[in-house]
Amino acid sequence: MKDFLRKLEFPAFIKDSRLTAAVVIILALSFLGSIVAMIMNPLFGLAMVVIFILTVVCIVYGAYILAGNANNFAVSLSYRIKRSEQEAMIKMPLGILLYDKDRQIQWVNPYLQLYLKDDDLVGHTIKSVDPDLDKLIDDSLKAKTAENQVVNWDNHQFEMVVQDNLGVIYLLDITRYAKIEQKYNNELLAVGQIFIDNYDELSETMHDQELTTTSSYVQNTLSDYAKKYHAYLKRIDEDHFLLLLHTQDLTQMEQDKFSVLDKLRLETSRNNTPLTLSIGISYGSSLITELADQAQSNLDLALGRGGDQVVLSQPGSAAKFYGGKSNPMEKRTRVRARMVSQAISELFKDADRVFVVGHANPDMDSVGSGIGVVKIARLHDVKANFVLDVNKTNYDVGRLVAKMQQTQDDQEMFISPEAALESLTDKSMLVMVDHSKYSITYSKELYDRLRNRIIVIDHHRRGEEFPENPMLTYVEPYASSACELVTEMVEYQQPNSGQRVLTDIEATAMLAGITVDSREFSLRTGTRTFDAASYLRSIGASSVGVSELLKEDIDSFLQRTRLVSSLKMIGPEMAVLCGDDNKIVDPIITAQAADTALDLENVEASFAITRRAKDMIGISARSMGDINVQVIMEKLGGGGHLSNAATQIKNVTVQEALEKLLDAVDTYEKENE
Repeated sequence: MKDFLRKLEFPAFIKDSRLTAAVVIILALSFLGSIVAMIMNPLFGLAMVVIFILTVVCIVYGAYILAGNANNFAVSLSYRIKRSEQEAMIKMPLGILLYDKDRQIQWVNPYLQLYLKDDDLVGHTIKSVDPDLDKLIDDSLKAKTAENQVVNWDNHQFEMVVQDNLGVIYLLDITRYAKIEQKYNNELLAVGQIFIDNYDELSETMHDQELTTTSSYVQNTLSDYAKKYHAYLKRIDEDHFLLLLHTQDLTQMEQDKFSVLDKLRLETSRNNTPLTLSIGISYGSSLITELADQAQSNLDLALGRGGDQVVLSQPGSAAKFYGGKSNPMEKRTRVRARMVSQAISELFKDADRVFVVGHANPDMDSVGSGIGVVKIARLHDVKANFVLDVNKTNYDVGRLVAKMQQTQDDQEMFISPEAALESLTDKSMLVMVDHSKYSITYSKELYDRLRNRIIVIDHHRRGEEFPENPMLTYVEPYASSACELVTEMVEYQQPNSGQRVLTDIEATAMLAGITVDSREFSLRTGTRTFDAASYLRSIGASSVGVSELLKEDIDSFLQRTRLVSSLKMIGPEMAVLCGDDNKIVDPIITAQAADTALDLENVEASFAITRRAKDMIGISARSMGDINVQVIMEKLGGGGHLSNAATQIKNVTVQEALEKLLDAVDTYEKENE
């Protein structure tokens, strides 16, 4: 009996204290009942004792049987689990490979054996069996990430895990699911908006039959192009189309570089009715409203950059640009200039103070246009100043400031950034002239304080870096200069009788700004440029005064000459000028050197590379118009105009900046082959 009890193993659930207590209570009650029955009736008591003994025997025997069955079940379950693990290691669709420190294969499960094909693998190195797999292992270890790697191997896609410390590789074939994901991504909707840039202007000069023919040609050309790429095209206005397509078809359009831009421009030009398109396309989101909003923003960006181009992006990502090869100089009308002039006047009336700010290292165009905006604001009795530290200026701007102080025309024209910050209020307004980027603005603190009350007046192509919610935007990239835009706005102002908007020196400063940015009326110059110059001359601007303001000092001339003497050709009709890596050169001199290089034979584009600061290299790019230097500079993080652009690169040498420039030029040439 003792041996039996010693061998008796109760299962865990019987050892539970609550169940044990219940059994003890039942036995105690049975024993107590037997004693009571014995007292009352010995015969009945004897029967109760027998029943009590049988109950104890049955409970013990049942517990023994139950314990044996539980142990057998646990052993069987453990065996089945281990057997399942072994079967899974061998048969489940997961490739497993064990290797040693020399990457010699020690074991491969049958599933992975199917991909490696060779039967005799053990003892061979992974590299000798499959070099591609060995390279994938190296790449995975170099990545040093806790996430599983998705790799392409043997025409399949795998999710790979490498445990190098254990010498194990796991490869899960996810080709089927990758195809499903790819199909989903390919069939995501892309939304586009197409706008005919100058349809209204051309339609005003056409008779009805010619207008109908041109409209039909545009419709048919776009319809054929959309049909080629399985896209849906709907004309929603005379100059506005809606485009819907799948992402996979958009990729094919992108590979084609949106050839419809060139086709429509060239064909309509042959018929003396040149039309260009601006297209904004958004993709990569499952929300149609988000796509529609992004497509509209992309279209606005394309128009702000001068039109004749495609802006392509997905919400939250950087935009890609295609086209922009033409110089859309004659697309502008005076109607917009008049409307902007009236609108800015109304906005000024609601402000108690106007601050006008140019870009960092302001040049004559930046200062001249800023002076014009200040005088427009003062016409409406609004206190206005141009933000400039007069003690830190370029030589030409310094000469202008000195002349204005000598003539005492306006002693309160300029205000330092510190004084501007102290005097601004919640009703103050900031006008950004000759730039639209926060990164190059003259006073970032002023921008931050007035970011919700900003007006932008610029002639450079609009980039992605742009004020979020400007009160008014006047970006005309086909104008020669910001001074030209502001001059047209001044023309539409109506001063009181006998009151002059600009003094002689102020008009001269604005004419100097036009002269500088148009390279003495040789680049980006249209009829409107000469109209603006003529108006400035009529109100007192002096060509002699312009020459005096723009005179170069001897040191600057010698620096520019040395820079030009370093000229080297880097490609067909492209030249580069490199300054000394240990010498800081004024950005104005750098730009002038790039301009001078264009005067040389067989030079259609020039790039001047100099050190701007201890940790910064600047590149000024100029072009005669056939080469789009803005696109090249954007590849290096800069921007500007089709024929006038620049960028700044931190923590590189002049030679490293040159190598980056050469890579950008190569990419540009490949894109335009």
